[in-house]
Amino acid sequence: MEPESSVPSQRPSRKNYSLATELVFIDNSDGTGVRDLYNASSIPIYQTATFKQSSVSRMEDFDYTRSGNPTRSHLENHLAKIMSASRAYVVSSGMSALDVVARLVKTGEEIIAGDDLYGGTNRLLAFLNKNFDIKTHHVDTTKPDALLPYLHPTRTRLILLESPTNPLIKISDIPKIASIVHERCPNALIVVDNTMMSPYLQRPLEFGADIVIHSGTKYLSGHHDLMAGVIGVKNEVVAEKIYFTINATGCGLTPFESWLLLRGIKTLAVRMEKQQANAIRIAEFLEYHGFKVMYPGLRSHPQYDIHNTMSRGPGAVMSFLTNDVEISERVVESTKLWSISVSFGCVNSLISMPCRMSHASIPAAVRKERGFPEDLIRLCVGIEDANDLIEDLYSALVNANAINVIKQNGYTH
Repeated sequence: MEPESSVPSQRPSRKNYSLATELVFIDNSDGTGVRDLYNASSIPIYQTATFKQSSVSRMEDFDYTRSGNPTRSHLENHLAKIMSASRAYVVSSGMSALDVVARLVKTGEEIIAGDDLYGGTNRLLAFLNKNFDIKTHHVDTTKPDALLPYLHPTRTRLILLESPTNPLIKISDIPKIASIVHERCPNALIVVDNTMMSPYLQRPLEFGADIVIHSGTKYLSGHHDLMAGVIGVKNEVVAEKIYFTINATGCGLTPFESWLLLRGIKTLAVRMEKQQANAIRIAEFLEYHGFKVMYPGLRSHPQYDIHNTMSRGPGAVMSFLTNDVEISERVVESTKLWSISVSFGCVNSLISMPCRMSHASIPAAVRKERGFPEDLIRLCVGIEDANDLIEDLYSALVNANAINVIKQNGYTH
């Protein structure tokens, strides 16, 4: 018998609750996942590598944790529910999730990706091009027509989108891009990195995407105490191919990390609501002081309306410019509550300069070509008190001479 993690979920019809409730409600009414003898209210950690069998000719639901584990299977079923996926899988990191999906592409086939991507994603795409003759065309995905010259009915295999992008916070019209691509390239798959939004704010599979990936290290976990990658798939045939790669390469998430991630997901709604509320105030504060702010919660964002058609909110990540690299460095290094870190999605507020940190692996000439400002500061807003965060940021901006010390109408209070 196949390990349970490779078997599609067949859920009986039941009442649909709000997403905030679904995140907490670990449903086992379909008989999949963990069938715990003692009805534990917290899913047990099946910290075992192997499972005893009753016969040499017939395997039970689980035989070897690399292929499937009850804790991981329960997490995957729960993720499939909240992502609107037919199947979901968890692996060792967000980059591992992208690597698994990229193995759907054969030598000679092509990928179309945004021109504003996470540095690690860019590094993997460059590796595929160099070693496997898999070419990536980088385009401005905020303009769906920009894809047209690169779409090929047989060669195009993946369309890789971030929305919002990292770090310029640009928005892609996922439904429109999916419609164009599926009509012209029936073999192509729309893949959306939805890490920035989380399933609580945006579910791309409901807007035409075929595959969604997340760095579970970020919002889904929420505490930066584990590394994980999540893959949500719409099509069963594609899902089987992805499961085969995960099983063959052994990159499935461990039982303990699966348990931690399942625990983190339960608080996703309350964390996102608080972080997003803080972020809106901080974005308005920065814009009030004259900074160019990239954040889809501001009406000044060029894709404000498009984002609102796909998402429940703007999220908690933003970028802004000081127009001076040295000033940006002083701002980042002057904060006290904002920790300097390459990541985002944590309950703690983080600050960084992407061109010096998370995107430093992209050559400077390429960054310039793609319009990455070297002075760009990225803020990842946490759950601290918004007044404290604004006061700390204001102090850093003043110390760095990014703001002239004048009466500011008491905005920071």
